[in-house]
Amino acid sequence: MEPILTADHLSVAFTRYGRGLSRIALSALTDLSLTVDAGRVTALVGGSGAGKSLLAHAVFHLLPRNAHTAGTICYDGAPLTPARARALRGREISLIPQGITYLDPMMKVGPQVRRGRRDGMSRARCREILARYGLGSEVEELYPFELSGGMARRVLIACAVMDSPRLIVADEPTPGLDSQTAGRVLAHFQELAEQGTGVLLITHDLELARTVAHKIVVLREGRTVDEVPAALFQTGEGLTHPYSRALWQAMPENGLIVDREVSVL
Repeated sequence: MEPILTADHLSVAFTRYGRGLSRIALSALTDLSLTVDAGRVTALVGGSGAGKSLLAHAVFHLLPRNAHTAGTICYDGAPLTPARARALRGREISLIPQGITYLDPMMKVGPQVRRGRRDGMSRARCREILARYGLGSEVEELYPFELSGGMARRVLIACAVMDSPRLIVADEPTPGLDSQTAGRVLAHFQELAEQGTGVLLITHDLELARTVAHKIVVLREGRTVDEVPAALFQTGEGLTHPYSRALWQAMPENGLIVDREVSVL
């Protein structure tokens, strides 16, 4: 079966001015490749600054104007061009952004989740999704500035899953959530995958990744260094790349062993 999302040798660089009118290209992603299958949760893990969030923005063509990309991104077997991404965003493909400032400050929660629709089915679906994440119907009448950080994050997730997309890219979706709510969110991702949705979970939390995902892709300094079944990170057996083994060894239950020759930061 064709993967629902494929990134093949993706590179992202940013151009900035140096001295005078000289320009400097700063590479952020240098060789990222991964696949996301329908009906599966794929986790992308790596340290801060590895380029994880850049992938999310590249998929949805939300990079700034000074960004330059190379390589290919395909959705459902066809190139995901800027025009195609615009047509699919919020419908077949949904992004759960890392920052809660993505909510429209001038619009109440209900219309944002429903995308302006007012029919009874949309209203019922909105209430259902909000309740799933522990939010009452009264939240529909609130503006974003009236929400706590955790509530705003849950509203962003509700916006993303409202129309049951075929692909969800979740960029660090659980920070700021209590453990019970985070568990609800992750369980819902698993349910959506069981119903055929492809989920790309971007996280720095290896424990979370190995608990939820079917497959883990390891990113280091803008490069994909491993793409393995999540089960390998339960015991460490079968992990062959030094960085993947270093990540596993640095987990608390494995003694927080840090390989000096392979930085995990």
